[in-house]
Amino acid sequence: MENSNITLDLTELEKENIASERFRELRHFLHNRLIDGIEEQNIHLLKDINQVERRLNLLLDEMHPRLNPKLSVNEQKNLTLQIMHELTGLGPISGLMEEPGVTDILINGPHEIWVDRNGRLTKTNLRFDNESHLKRFLDRILSTQGRQLDARQPMVDSRLPDGSRLHAVIPPLCESGPIVSIRRFHTEDLSTQQLIDKGFLSQAMMDFLALAVSTGINIVIAGSAGAGKTTLLNAISGFIPETERIVTVEETAELQLKHPHVISLESRHTNSEGNGAISLSDLVRNALRMRADRIVVGEVRGVEVLDMLQAMNVGHDGSLTTLHANSPNDVISRMETLALMGNEGFSTVAIQQMIRSSLQLIIQVMRFQDGSRRVVSICEFIQNDDKEQIRELFHFKHADNSHPECIEGSHNATGNDSELGTKVAFKGYTSEQFNRLLKVEK
Repeated sequence: MENSNITLDLTELEKENIASERFRELRHFLHNRLIDGIEEQNIHLLKDINQVERRLNLLLDEMHPRLNPKLSVNEQKNLTLQIMHELTGLGPISGLMEEPGVTDILINGPHEIWVDRNGRLTKTNLRFDNESHLKRFLDRILSTQGRQLDARQPMVDSRLPDGSRLHAVIPPLCESGPIVSIRRFHTEDLSTQQLIDKGFLSQAMMDFLALAVSTGINIVIAGSAGAGKTTLLNAISGFIPETERIVTVEETAELQLKHPHVISLESRHTNSEGNGAISLSDLVRNALRMRADRIVVGEVRGVEVLDMLQAMNVGHDGSLTTLHANSPNDVISRMETLALMGNEGFSTVAIQQMIRSSLQLIIQVMRFQDGSRRVVSICEFIQNDDKEQIRELFHFKHADNSHPECIEGSHNATGNDSELGTKVAFKGYTSEQFNRLLKVEK
């Protein structure tokens, strides 16, 4: 395994031996012998990992004298590690699931595994033995959740024990064998200061967002996958007053809000009989009955945007959500499209009015080609004389020496004034409090 090679400091010859067909056959043989022995004596033995490893070492010691050529000490350790990962972990990708910089693991059939490290996609030398090996890996994960992946249901969404999201597709929907996408769940807790130090946004932008969040401005964080939407949402949630109650709604629980009073709701897929589904829309409507001061939807990607807009219109000021969109202008059109998909009987004009009265601030984030992530724009959504306008308050400006492989630049205020103060004037705030922050980097 890739991570094990680094840990054990293998020689080039040992690396070649571990990648050989002989090594894979030996691992497969020992794995089957171990399982057969466990099933014959004690079916619950797998719960005791230390005892399983001791039994594996005994099998290896018994077999080793008959091997020709013999395995080196490092090769024996690697063999033991791979078999233990097969039994208790995630097989060939177990090491990647422990690597801090990995955000996505992409399995394109049994012999091709890609990984996103710090924003860059690279192909690994890891692989599954064959398609049956990959299917066993998927079956082991899905069986614990009562899910199945077969010709009747050739695609599935699931969650790993550590909270990571897994999406799998099998033939006939794809020709190259099972395709698996895993989005790692990171427990890394980035503070607002760490985001500033990393260049994700500036101090002036963070101060402005702190005021916007604390005063109850409705905010949408937009961007592509892996751009940092959830990271920013987690960070700015710390600006919500501790006296307020937050209800979060997610498809898969990922948010780690920095707040003492958070109720987390998670949607549910249908069971093997096709029943029991609980949608995000159901949860948003349920959150309205839970005395929530603020509703936070991890990501709106369907008709639940309509319920989110209604929540923002009935007293849940300061609600937050994320959305896949390429620009602030796209946020408006995408929200309108998603709302119309609901077929709830609302006209286009009614939905447009709901968006105008609900949406107040848009934060656009982007992941660049060099792997860096930044806030590229903070915009206010305003309405003058029945006309919609997106007014940019902050933006990211590229430096002269900036190029795709090494992005350089700075975050600056545009100098435009904000009307957000008028929207929270009834709470005692003024436009001057917001505009003072917008002049810092003019």
